[in-house]
Amino acid sequence: METTVGQDLLNKKLSLALAESCTGGLITSRLTDIPGSSNYLCGSIVCYSNEVKIQQIGVDRDIIREHGAVSQETAIAMAIGIRQKFKTSIGVGVTGIAGPGGATSEKPVGLVYLAIDGPSGHQCYKHQFIGHRTEIKFRASQAALDMIRHYVHGLTLQEDI
Repeated sequence: METTVGQDLLNKKLSLALAESCTGGLITSRLTDIPGSSNYLCGSIVCYSNEVKIQQIGVDRDIIREHGAVSQETAIAMAIGIRQKFKTSIGVGVTGIAGPGGATSEKPVGLVYLAIDGPSGHQCYKHQFIGHRTEIKFRASQAALDMIRHYVHGLTLQEDI
């Protein structure tokens, strides 16, 4: 998947930056496993703490206070913020609960929000993954790569490539 995403970004002459929370840099790691990824991947920030989301990505403290770190609003703010910080074509924000702790009844383990921001606006997707911590992180990274691929082709995740 990362090879296809990289080729798509390269073909469309698009650049990418990521703000990763619950995936801990896994998406970036997968992308940098591909030779030549520096031609489209500008960088990423693992913003695991709220303070890093606020200070490094530019997420408004009130968004986190009002909606929580794991929310659609925070994911979108992360995508917008990382895109602005790195001045890229596309920004991706990922926030969620990989578990086993940190869950509530409203926000269970496996809940992940993936957001993307680019020239055609932003999109956010809510996922509920099942599995242990590493499985949730991998599934979230796979879904994020799929989201990027769809976005590059001008589609939402509900549309086929």
